[in-house]
Amino acid sequence: MPLVDDLRLPIAREELERRRFLGLLGSGALGLAALGTLIAGVRYLEPDVLYEEDERFAIGRPEAIAVGTLLVCRARKLYVVHGPRGFYAISAVCSHFGCVTRHALGEDRITCPCHGSTFDLAGNVTKGPAPSGLVHFQLTLEHGVLIADLSSPVPSDTVLEV
Repeated sequence: MPLVDDLRLPIAREELERRRFLGLLGSGALGLAALGTLIAGVRYLEPDVLYEEDERFAIGRPEAIAVGTLLVCRARKLYVVHGPRGFYAISAVCSHFGCVTRHALGEDRITCPCHGSTFDLAGNVTKGPAPSGLVHFQLTLEHGVLIADLSSPVPSDTVLEV
């Protein structure tokens, strides 16, 4: 029996439509792959930069803060206290599991809503389970304005005398 040469036979209409459909399907798949590669290439060339807030920020003028006042900086998770000896800044993040603490107006304590730790206004633990006191940060006076630096922890007895 002789072999039939399929390329020399006339193509039926259904076969031609099927080939066109498969050609369009293949072209679409290649187009999508090329588009995905292009998008990945453009994303690779763009820098992925994490814009973080500056660690140093202004608190205010010291003469505007009365002695015995505790300022709450919610966005920066920081308390600034004007004690009898001067100013100091303590973290609002609990040393137990990192929850943000709260200070109720008129109270002489800071409480953690997660596990019940309490701290005095100097950041010392008065009731556990927090293993240590709140972290103190550096305060400086520049051009008559208090500046807090969250990148510089200081010992808990550090006070800025103004």
